Amino acid sequence: MDFKRILELRRSIRKYAPRAVERETLEAVLRAALKAPSSRNSHSTHLRVVTDPETIARIARMRDYGSAFLEKAPAVVLVEGDREATDLWRENAAIVATTLLLAATDAGLAACWVHVHGRPCLREEPQGAGAEEYLRSFLPIPEQRGVLCAVAVGYSDFEPAPLPPFDAAERIHWPEE
Repeated sequence: MDFKRILELRRSIRKYAPRAVERETLEAVLRAALKAPSSRNSHSTHLRVVTDPETIARIARMRDYGSAFLEKAPAVVLVEGDREATDLWRENAAIVATTLLLAATDAGLAACWVHVHGRPCLREEPQGAGAEEYLRSFLPIPEQRGVLCAVAVGYSDFEPAPLPPFDAAERIHWPEE
């Protein structure tokens, strides 16, 4: 698919058809995502793939806001960064997560990112237990890795509306002019 078309089609999809993603398709998307650039070529990002519905349901409960839709996704990918490899693990993981979203679109899949790092389990308790600690309570996430986000991946269960138009010229600044 043409890159410009991928950018037009990529949407944050939160409704998935009850259809598993073929392992070969998912692996191709993950391998493409890991080709993303990283600081000093450190490749500090790891991807933890979860396809077990019970485990996905537990992941969906990591926050009381913004993560419930994960429960209906056939696959959830935790984007983890190795804190010992680089202090820029979050930035590297964000680039991989973004590339994952684009690669999923290219493969005909739908995807949506849910932030984990620094997010509380309960919105009304911002200093309380965190989503990352909750995930560590039942997933074997190595201590040296931080979890940036969870990405739901599957086949879309609806046709999203086109993106609303915006004026890119208002967001592009040329200080020399």
